[in-house]
Order: sequence, then C-alpha cells, then structure tokens
Amino acid sequence: MVDTMKQAANADDPVGVMFSADEASRGLGIELLRHDLGTAVLRMTVTPAMVNGHKIAHGGYLFLLADTAFACACNSHGPTTVAAGADIDFVAPAYEGDVLVATAQERTRFGRSGIYDVTVTRGGEVVAEFRGRSRVLRARTSKESQ
Repeated sequence: MVDTMKQAANADDPVGVMFSADEASRGLGIELLRHDLGTAVLRMTVTPAMVNGHKIAHGGYLFLLADTAFACACNSHGPTTVAAGADIDFVAPAYEGDVLVATAQERTRFGRSGIYDVTVTRGGEVVAEFRGRSRVLRARTSKESQ
C-alpha cells in the first residue's frame, strides 16, 4: 500500500499523479492518505463553507469526498478511468469541524467496467455509503486528440 503522506507522486503511481493534478479536491482540503490496487483512503475536514442552511454538511461535499476516493481506487490500475455513474445514501449528518474519512474498495472489474463501494465515516460512525460504476477510457488516436 502506498502511504501518500510520505511519497511524492511519480509516473509509476497513477493515483498520485492524478490526485496531484486534482485542484478541486485538493482545494477543499481533501488528503489522500493511502492507496493500493482497487483501494484508497482519503480524509476531509468539514469547513464552515461546506455547511448548509440546516447547519449540517451539504451532501454535495460528502459526494465529492466519496467520488474522489472512488476515482483514486478505480484509477489505481493505470488506464484512465472515469465514472459511468454513482449513487450515495446519506446515513447520518456531518457537522462543521467533523473529520471525515472515505474508504474506497473495488468490488469487481469486468471488461472496461468496474464497481466500487465507498464508506464515509466520522470516527467509527458511518455517515454515507457510495457506490460508483467506472469505465476505462479507450486510448485516443492522434487524429482524435487534434
């Protein structure tokens, strides 16, 4: 397992390379803690800007955290992989100051597709359950990239 806190991204680490270029996730303070083939663990602290009018974390931020963990897990195999779809179930509210951890796990891969589950927790409590469906992109030909 790659401990990302101790190792800089390099060309042999597709997750590290992808995450280092992910301005959206890093801009929100999301940290990639560790990853391996088909797995990833990320952390995010709920900031005041992430809280909605009910004084709970906006679901979009929880989705973003889970989606980023999903992206790291499904891109761990190397080829560029994107979301084909995803669902989330919000189990418990999160609040300003909460430290959330998203743990992604590959369930299966078949052809160019895959299914990944992500559990978002606060301490030992489940806050959200996410399921992502991935698709490996085909290599672009030189004509397509022009």
